[in-house]
Amino acid sequence: MSWFKRDKTAQEKIPAVDEKAKRVRTEGLWQKCDGCRQIIWKKELEANWNVCGKCGHLFRMDARMRLRMLLDDGQYEEFDIALRSSDPLGFVDSKPYGDRLKAAQKETSLSDALISAHGTLEGRPIQICAMEPRFIGGSMGSVVGEKIARAIERAIEQHTPLVIVSASGGARMQEGAVSLMQMAKISAALMRLDESRLPFVSVLTDPTTGGVTASYAMLGDLNIAEPGALIGFAGPRVIEQTIRQKLPEGFQRSEFLLKHGMLDAVVPRLEMKSYLAKAFHFLAG
Repeated sequence: MSWFKRDKTAQEKIPAVDEKAKRVRTEGLWQKCDGCRQIIWKKELEANWNVCGKCGHLFRMDARMRLRMLLDDGQYEEFDIALRSSDPLGFVDSKPYGDRLKAAQKETSLSDALISAHGTLEGRPIQICAMEPRFIGGSMGSVVGEKIARAIERAIEQHTPLVIVSASGGARMQEGAVSLMQMAKISAALMRLDESRLPFVSVLTDPTTGGVTASYAMLGDLNIAEPGALIGFAGPRVIEQTIRQKLPEGFQRSEFLLKHGMLDAVVPRLEMKSYLAKAFHFLAG
């Protein structure tokens, strides 16, 4: 004996679950931590400046988030927005360099791999440059070099300290010798900053490699890094293949470099702003 009647009309009115739409609604809301392998809600991660609240693992940050974290009220004035590479060599590898630039500009909404800005850090006016690792690996080309050089000139004119946050794979191969020339150009500008008795603090994040490490990233009056950041010139695999030896544990990580005298400090991300403020109080009064 049936205890209920099946309502076919009501059953037909129940819409089928669209699995594709369900996936779209939930896609990108969660992130797996590479440190503790836990699943983290992305909004919670971003609210904690891309630091895992469970194990302290650092996720990479884009340039705009970096500036919001370091500057008072997250406010800053951006400079040299219109500067763009002219593709001096007409370089083509797997795709034309011009197409690669356009794709990176569309993805990041930036003209190149660096934001140059002015703001205040705990009330002190500073010039700050933050590299964007998503823009062709944060590589240094002619535009990056010019933006940094102009930031140094503004620091001298306005008598303000300078901060450069590095996150880069090195010089941009698609611009050949033009990108390598930026190393000397920026180094010469930093010498003028030093002669003006103005402090420059270099902040190295994961990764800082190649021509960036070989130039301005290591020329600070104070060189500091985030925990666990990869810092070096050539990659560890290339070095191992060259010297035919196994590298020590933690080689080219910020803690290893601090231990061997290449850095002045390793500073947790959430303490970076207050550390910089104290450093400038000591260096600039």
